[in-house]
Amino acid sequence: QVQLVESGGGLVQAGGSLRLSCAASGSIFRLNAMGWYRQTPGKQRDLVATIASDFSTNYADSVKGRFTISRDVAKNTVYLQMNSLKPEDTAVYYCYAGIRPISESYYLPYWGQGTQVTVSS
Repeated sequence: QVQLVESGGGLVQAGGSLRLSCAASGSIFRLNAMGWYRQTPGKQRDLVATIASDFSTNYADSVKGRFTISRDVAKNTVYLQMNSLKPEDTAVYYCYAGIRPISESYYLPYWGQGTQVTVSS
């Protein structure tokens, strides 16, 4: 019953900005860390940024200083503000959340379906 819905992807020129959002919905008992990962064709899914329940953050070195992750606890939503975008940022971006559903006694990993971000040269 829990799902993550992403939005905000698209096509931008190098140097531009995009803001991704991901909202968790359903029968959620506890929502812990959330984050963003990205994947290009034929490659593993790589961490972009994470944010814990105490708002501590971690970023991939390649995006530090350019991307900012944030969350709205009341809305069960995580955001990724992407500035100074580069062509190498082109990827499918996936939202992640560690969630304990009301119906379960343990945490489960949840993933969004992905949103395409394309940065032109």
